Amino acid sequence: MITTLLIIFVVGYIAIALEHPLKIDKTASALLLGMILWIIYAIGAESIVPEVAGEHFRRFVEDHPALAGESTAHQALQYVLNVNIIEHLGDICQTLLFLIGAMTIVELIDVHGGFRVITDRITTRDKRRLLWIIGFCTFFMSAILDNLTTSIVMLMLLRKLVSDPKERWLFAASIVIAANSGGAWSPIGDVTTIMLWVKGNVTSAALIKYILLPSLVSMILPLAIVASRLKGELKPVTASATVNTNITPREQLTIFCLGVGGLIFVPVFKSITHLPPFIGILFVLGFLWVFTEIFYNAKMLEKAEEHRIPKVIARVDMPSILFFLGILMAVAVLQSTGILSWIAVVLDEKIHNIYIIDVLLGILSSIVDNVPLVAGVMGMYPVADPSSVGYAANFVIDGTFWELLSYCAGVGGSMLIIGSAAGVIAMGIEKISFGWYLKNFTWLAFIGYIAGVGVYLLEKLIF
Repeated sequence: MITTLLIIFVVGYIAIALEHPLKIDKTASALLLGMILWIIYAIGAESIVPEVAGEHFRRFVEDHPALAGESTAHQALQYVLNVNIIEHLGDICQTLLFLIGAMTIVELIDVHGGFRVITDRITTRDKRRLLWIIGFCTFFMSAILDNLTTSIVMLMLLRKLVSDPKERWLFAASIVIAANSGGAWSPIGDVTTIMLWVKGNVTSAALIKYILLPSLVSMILPLAIVASRLKGELKPVTASATVNTNITPREQLTIFCLGVGGLIFVPVFKSITHLPPFIGILFVLGFLWVFTEIFYNAKMLEKAEEHRIPKVIARVDMPSILFFLGILMAVAVLQSTGILSWIAVVLDEKIHNIYIIDVLLGILSSIVDNVPLVAGVMGMYPVADPSSVGYAANFVIDGTFWELLSYCAGVGGSMLIIGSAAGVIAMGIEKISFGWYLKNFTWLAFIGYIAGVGVYLLEKLIF
């Protein structure tokens, strides 16, 4: 049964990775994979649960007298239904609710033209100067928003600034690197850091303290090499942006500040109240919802011209939410059946070096989706007790393993154009070919990636 689960997971994972050649949306593959694994786990629960859950399973049966006279198969199935599914779904829903709230706030800012507060201020025509401006804007925007949304905003801006498609590829590929690097050091900058933060593996303070500088180096080094190739100024671009006459520049600035300020407030909210981050993000969303209701009630516009929250929610990328649900549910089965624990034991025995393990995971994240990769690793290595010493101390909250994993999983995706959401978006918008990126930017991303790891090691040695 365990072998069957592993084979199905690998096949499903391959289907997700080969989304474009197969012409089957990865969300469909992820949902089907997750549900099939739970069905098989439920069918084989009798042989898996007593062995894997052990004392916890026996205590569950003792706490439910109605199960005393039932068969082991029935008892195991009830354990799967009432313990495994409930616990994992609770953890997963925290992440999904946070993502839905954050994505809605970002869409709210975008639909009101809030991002023009940044984009309208970039007017330089010098190629090198523009590269650095775009790189740093992308880096810090992706830390506050997310690398997917930031990539879309910056790539669309790029179309207004650079007319030559081939020349635009250099800037677009640089945006991919900057977006992935920027998302790695912020608790809300990337789905993987959100997962680690929501589950309590890392705190926002530790991420900023130890991962900001390595992430910055991983961006600056590749962009410096790209900048050395750029000379002269760009040709003038006459295209003008569409202006929403119903929203004044001052109102755009207000919504931008409220939305971005709300996203920044969420980590502060968690540190003060110690409540899960999804409560903070939904609190901010509720506040913005009330604000926009009052805002449009005062404007007296036609319904079609209004962008109230119910209309904005329809713009949220729900297939992505369902993809995360499917893949996280699939990983939950591997965790419940003890497969991930077994893999962790093998890695510890064969390698037993957290730095090598994290670096390899980062390289792997450029080939496979980093969301299921990090979800699997979190299942493999539970958070250790704060009093742990020696090797186990690397797995405590804010332990070296989790901090470096945040960096490696985020920045490592830059090594291939298909290794991150930002890269896939760049392929779609700018039609960047896999081969061109592999030839021109894979080695640059790798240099930045390794340099960032080196900076992190120096930080640990010094501090």
